[in-house]
Amino acid sequence: MNNLPISFGFIRSAVISPELRVADVEFNTRQIISALQEVSTQGCRLAIFPELCLTAYTCADLFFQSSLLSQARKALVDIAKAGGIAGVATIVGLPLEVNGRIYNCAAFLNGGKILGFVPKTYLPTTSEYYEKRWFTSGQGCTGMNTVIGGQQLPFGTDLLFQACDIPDCMIGIEICEDLWAVEPPSNEMALAGATLIANLSASDELLTKAEYRRDLVKQQSARCLSAYLYADAGPGESTTDLVFAGHSFIAENGIILTETERFRFSTQIAITDVDLQRLSHERWLSSSFSTSVSRQAYRLIAFELFGNQQPAITGLLRPVSSTPFVPADPALRARHCQEIFNIQSTGLGKRIRHIHTQNVSLAVSGGLDSTLALLVTCRAFDLLGLPRQGIVAISMPGFGTTSRTRLNAERLAELLGVTLRRIPIVEAVQQHFRDIGHDEAIHDVIFENAQARERTQVLMDVANQINGLAVGTGDLSELALGWCTYNGDHMSMYHVNAGVPKTLVRYLIEWCAVCEYSGETATVLHDICATPITPELLPVGEGDHLLQETETTIGPYVLHDFFLFYIVRYGFSPRKVFFLSKQAFGDIYQAIETLNWMKVFYTRFFANQFKRSAMPDGPKVGSVALSPRGDWRMPSDACGELWLKELDEIIIEQG
Repeated sequence: MNNLPISFGFIRSAVISPELRVADVEFNTRQIISALQEVSTQGCRLAIFPELCLTAYTCADLFFQSSLLSQARKALVDIAKAGGIAGVATIVGLPLEVNGRIYNCAAFLNGGKILGFVPKTYLPTTSEYYEKRWFTSGQGCTGMNTVIGGQQLPFGTDLLFQACDIPDCMIGIEICEDLWAVEPPSNEMALAGATLIANLSASDELLTKAEYRRDLVKQQSARCLSAYLYADAGPGESTTDLVFAGHSFIAENGIILTETERFRFSTQIAITDVDLQRLSHERWLSSSFSTSVSRQAYRLIAFELFGNQQPAITGLLRPVSSTPFVPADPALRARHCQEIFNIQSTGLGKRIRHIHTQNVSLAVSGGLDSTLALLVTCRAFDLLGLPRQGIVAISMPGFGTTSRTRLNAERLAELLGVTLRRIPIVEAVQQHFRDIGHDEAIHDVIFENAQARERTQVLMDVANQINGLAVGTGDLSELALGWCTYNGDHMSMYHVNAGVPKTLVRYLIEWCAVCEYSGETATVLHDICATPITPELLPVGEGDHLLQETETTIGPYVLHDFFLFYIVRYGFSPRKVFFLSKQAFGDIYQAIETLNWMKVFYTRFFANQFKRSAMPDGPKVGSVALSPRGDWRMPSDACGELWLKELDEIIIEQG
């Protein structure tokens, strides 16, 4: 693995629940410094500790002891120096006396210095909490300073910390109850530009509270389009009336990336790489975010996260799935498949109702896409209470049709109870070759596209014949690559698979085989899933041997769907997509092989926008869609040289 460049927007961050003792500042300081040294060796540049971790949260009336307050201030200087040596920006909690009042504060430390203090705004006084007994709320504390060691330092709820050496890295801080308030301070911080929100917390454990806490942080990170770093006090706190578990975790835009193990007395650490570039892209796309303005004025405190040090990170400490469209967890995948299947069938059902028909035509080839379209159509008819005989499934064997695919298609149609029509296209296409003067022995693009257009003509004309709707079968991946014949399989009256990537099509059919059907129908569906992907446009070899396989020609769909997800969904550069592909696929594909297929993707993606600009209606089912009326608007003559040039540079670097 190569070292992780700063330009990719990753910040390796840690949330830490340190072992501690109540009111033992020296012990707690040693634990904090030890944790900083440990995370530094793992490449971390940002570490968050819990609320009041220098003294412990449960000191109660000991917070009124001047010795405790004084020692906490002195310890802060030691931690700042240790963090500077370790090269880790650090946020820790402590009680701080300012102008005759005690505040529950978070201190931001970097480069061996204390850069500022943020006081807690919302002080809980319900049930087991009575913080107002000791602390003053930070409400209204803006534009203030305090003196530590003879130095004036910013103090207030109006502080944001801006990394001047890392694009998009702005850190906001809130403390425990601030998150649970009706209007968390992090809302305004995010609107002011904060991409990372640190929460220093001391949240006790109650039945079901962990799940609620986790959901709260997930939702807030999604609402703010930010990373949310939550550091919680551990079981070293007093157990007079409460138990703390050290439930620390990091969320990014609604997804938990990592979390600590709860109920452990030793220091617990969770580390991950937060993707600031990904978060910024989400904000660019969100019109509600871009049109909202923060009502709070903030002071920006500049700091350098890396300084003269270059990160020495190998690998990536966050999950990168090789199939971003397909959940790895079988239960979640099954739920996704059911939801997508319902979206597809409901969309088609609405269109059928709208045009007042009870008939549709669609091509069946025994391949993945046409099989999914047929299954979706059957579900749509069932939803509408229409007889499946109104579904006219047309088998159109041509020069490259194998007996396996033809028999699977025709047998499936019979088992599903739809109307099957077999209309061979060989003679019609041969007549067309004679009409245009094309040599049938030349297996070029004319040879292939003529068959695709003949099939579409049959499909459309049968739809007219039955006063029905022609249902398309092509999928999202084919649209991205332009792997469809313009005005051939590219066209239909409703495109049910337009939002489904190829890597997900197979799982949808397998889900149907397991959850929707049984017996011989399920057996046929499983065999279709095991069939190589092919357009069946070139003649078969001896013994019905398939000579044309799509992935041999254009590359593995698992790679193309990976590229599609990160290029379209997040706008990542070729260099970053390549880096992520190495994390996801490891040694499955050699670097040069991945780059060559990536070049195929970019070349075809730019060259074939004209097909997407004229694509039929079809339902969006996921976060990536290419409809020109919805998610993707791009000129058909846009130039892709910028991206291809960057790819060529990487290819040269890889040797």
